[in-house]
Amino acid sequence: MPKILIVCTANICRSPVVEALLRDRLNRQELEDWTVESAGTWAMFERGASQNSIDVLQDWEGINISQHRARMVTREMIEESDLIICMELGHAEALKVEFPKEAGKIFLLSQMVENQEYNIADPYGLPRPEYEVMVTEVRDLIDQGLPRILALTRANIRS
Repeated sequence: MPKILIVCTANICRSPVVEALLRDRLNRQELEDWTVESAGTWAMFERGASQNSIDVLQDWEGINISQHRARMVTREMIEESDLIICMELGHAEALKVEFPKEAGKIFLLSQMVENQEYNIADPYGLPRPEYEVMVTEVRDLIDQGLPRILALTRANIRS
C-alpha cells in the first residue's frame, strides 16, 4: 500500500490541511488504499489542528480535520513512507541530513509543480485571511501537482 507523509513544523496548520486535501484527491482518483499521514519536525505537544485550519478547510472543502492530533516525525515514519512532502526547505534539508538513505524521496510541496521550489508560509498565530491564502496555495499545488505526486510515490514503493 503506497504511503505519503506530509511534514511541517508543529503539525497543526499546514500539514494537517495538506494531508486532508491530498487524501481527498486520492479518494477522488479511487486510490482509497493509499495512506496519507502528517507529522511535524517540532511537534512537541499532542494538540489539535489550529482552529483557522479547521474552519477554512471545513468551509471551503467540506473536509473535517477537527480530530487531528499533532505528532512528531519519527524514523519509522520516514522509512515506511514512499514519498515525503515538506512545507519548507528547512524541513526537507533537516530530514535529508538525518535520514540520508531516504533523501531521494523527500521533496517540497511546491516541487510537485514543474519549475517551482519555494516555502509554504506558516500562518500560525495570524488571522483567518492568512490561513485562506495558505489553503488556496496548497490546494492549487496539490491539484496541479497530483500527477507528479502519484508518479514519485509509485517510483519509490518498496516491495
